[in-house]
Amino acid sequence: MTDVDLDAEKYEKHREAGEILAQVRNEAAEKVEVGASHLEIAEWAEDRIRELGGEPAFPVNISIDEEAAHATPSVDDTSTFGEDMVNLDIGVHVDGWLADTAVTVDLSGNPELAEASEEALNAALDTVAPGVETGEVGAVIEDIIDGYGFNPVVNLTGHGLGHWQQHTPPNIPNRAVDQGIEFEVGDVVAIEPFATDGGGKVREGSEEEIFALENEGSVRNRQARQALEQITDEFRTLPFATRWLDTSRAEMAIRRLQQQDILHGYPVLKEQDGFLVSQKEHTIIVTEDGCEVTTEL
Repeated sequence: MTDVDLDAEKYEKHREAGEILAQVRNEAAEKVEVGASHLEIAEWAEDRIRELGGEPAFPVNISIDEEAAHATPSVDDTSTFGEDMVNLDIGVHVDGWLADTAVTVDLSGNPELAEASEEALNAALDTVAPGVETGEVGAVIEDIIDGYGFNPVVNLTGHGLGHWQQHTPPNIPNRAVDQGIEFEVGDVVAIEPFATDGGGKVREGSEEEIFALENEGSVRNRQARQALEQITDEFRTLPFATRWLDTSRAEMAIRRLQQQDILHGYPVLKEQDGFLVSQKEHTIIVTEDGCEVTTEL
């Protein structure tokens, strides 16, 4: 194994992103209450990230009840929280070096479901070390969630974090798998157990508010061209929200860019209606003797 300098500049930027993110996650979670606005909390968190010296790595995800991922408010969203299970998933980057975290705020009266994903994450973090396989971590997550009487969401995984890349190898499963990849010193990964009282598989919904650059290309339409310039300059390959675009007729611009395979969308991922999903996530750096959690204060 090659020596890895965990004091290198890129790791310092991962740590800086994590420190900003931990503070924003905790502050945003305190704002989640019945009657509060989804859009106001998302925009507050994104502005707070910038205020603290980072940039959002992706739009703040606010997933409600059966929603598991990729839900973010539209520019004219009027939704407010009810007696919901609320997952906040937030990311920060500093010069393209990322941190990713999530927390469940339970307003629905199902605290054990939130506890299941949190305890599964804690057990997973205790398991990570150089030479440990990702499948071993998945087995620990599955065992904890099963012990609560719930199911892990098996088609969502944790993931590596690259430079300007939100999802890189290795994938960290939320269940036991026979073959996995061994963690190495210096790996930067996000581990994110999802627990559900449903069947444990999410599917794509029809809503789509988050997009990312897929291919380079050119477009004739002026609004689409303006949008593409902003996307390329500001977000590069990281996900962004329709509401982040400065151009007029942003939705039309996105449709044109999708039609030309320049952008791809992230449909909201959901369990079956009537079921709930909880989530807990930290970003870690794998060290010689375990891991360093960058997203806790």
